Amino acid sequence: MLALIAGSGTLPAAVAQQQAQRPLVCVFEGFDPEGLEADLVFRLETLGTLLNDLKARGVTEVCFCGAIRRPPVDPSRIDAATLPLFAILREALGAGDDGALRAVAGLFHSAGFAVKGAAELAPGLLPVAGVPTSGQPTAQAEGDAARAETIVRTLSGADVGQTCAVLKGQALAIEGVFGTDWMLASLAARPDQGGGVMFKAPKVGQDRRVDLPTIGPDTVASCVAARLDGIVIEAGGVMVLDREAVIAACDAAGLFLWVREPA
Repeated sequence: MLALIAGSGTLPAAVAQQQAQRPLVCVFEGFDPEGLEADLVFRLETLGTLLNDLKARGVTEVCFCGAIRRPPVDPSRIDAATLPLFAILREALGAGDDGALRAVAGLFHSAGFAVKGAAELAPGLLPVAGVPTSGQPTAQAEGDAARAETIVRTLSGADVGQTCAVLKGQALAIEGVFGTDWMLASLAARPDQGGGVMFKAPKVGQDRRVDLPTIGPDTVASCVAARLDGIVIEAGGVMVLDREAVIAACDAAGLFLWVREPA
């Protein structure tokens, strides 16, 4: 039996819809997914109890999907089942995003659950390489994409972000702890005439089972507000939610979407 360890957004529902049997939906408190009812709600302080509950329900596989932000931990709410795990959780919360997710996934693995990636369970979310939009990347955009790939790869060693925006070889913005949407929103007040690309790819060495990046129609809207020319994602490394709507929104706004093979 499969359980989704779900956060906010539409990814959990997209994964659930592609399963033959409805998975058990376990929602991180405060990060409700769209279009999917929770069967269980949990906090980090009750993670041990969740693990025991999943075992009792016959769950054998788990999939982490959806967005969360690190919440503060209230030591007074840590239950008895979670107390033995607290040292690992505390260290995880002090690590970067990938390190934290690796640690939490490791707890599920140690408890006997197979950790499945969202793209593994819903492979249709990974588009094939190419440019499915009417707009096509220019020679400058191709150079900016290569430069952006170098930036993301370089930052991977510090476990920073998966996204950046580049124009004429210069970094306009780099994703940090507040995520892609915040990064793009920061460009709404940019002091130039616009242009450039948003590039998104997994970090080098990232555990792709637990934090494979995604884009969707909201990403396109944010890129329009940021006055960018196009979106570049790594082929095989970024999931696209509601692909037809994404392509239609790009065409309507005059943006290109390039599913680019990594260099």
